[in-house]
Amino acid sequence: MRKVIAYYRVSTERQRRSGLGLEAQRTAIQRFALTEGLLVIGEYMEAESGKGADALDRRPQLAAALAAARAAKCPVVVAKLDRLSRDVAFVSGLMSQRIPFIVAELGADADPFMLHLYAALAEKERRLISERTRSALAAKKAAGAKLGNPRNIAEAGASGRRTQANDADRFAATIRPMIEAIKAAGNVGLGAIAGVLNDRGVRTARGRRWHASTVQNLLRRST
Repeated sequence: MRKVIAYYRVSTERQRRSGLGLEAQRTAIQRFALTEGLLVIGEYMEAESGKGADALDRRPQLAAALAAARAAKCPVVVAKLDRLSRDVAFVSGLMSQRIPFIVAELGADADPFMLHLYAALAEKERRLISERTRSALAAKKAAGAKLGNPRNIAEAGASGRRTQANDADRFAATIRPMIEAIKAAGNVGLGAIAGVLNDRGVRTARGRRWHASTVQNLLRRST
């Protein structure tokens, strides 16, 4: 079987907008791998918006996925192209590293030219959406509408905290089956479980290494 490295990226804002969270990405890649006869030998997860010229510097898990793919001489697979970026320059920079990328949504036959093309279309779509939003806000302001409401600050804060809690619960529910499989293989101690997760390249919801305490916190949340 052809080996691949899986890379997932999530952000609270994007999860709400597209619905493509961590669990959905993993499911998409697992189905794709089964169909195409691929073997996922490593998983790397990131919680990062990925915007800006220094996006790769702020995405250590993507850098780690690239290093693992280079060492194993295999491709990196993502569920959708926007899990890498909607920025053409960023995607071009990744392509220049000569590590093959597979986008499950586009199929195994999508070559670098197609990836550049889709990235260009996605970048243009993002720019058009931004321009339309600015125009709509400017029109409302010109019509005398007051944008924003200070009274909603407390409510927005509470809503944000609820969203973070829900995201943490979903992440815990996604990781729990992996931990149960690790325990079934004989690694029952919290430290041992953390070590296996770290060896597999799995990161916490904040993109950090696992420790006995973080494993314990996750298990408490997912019970």
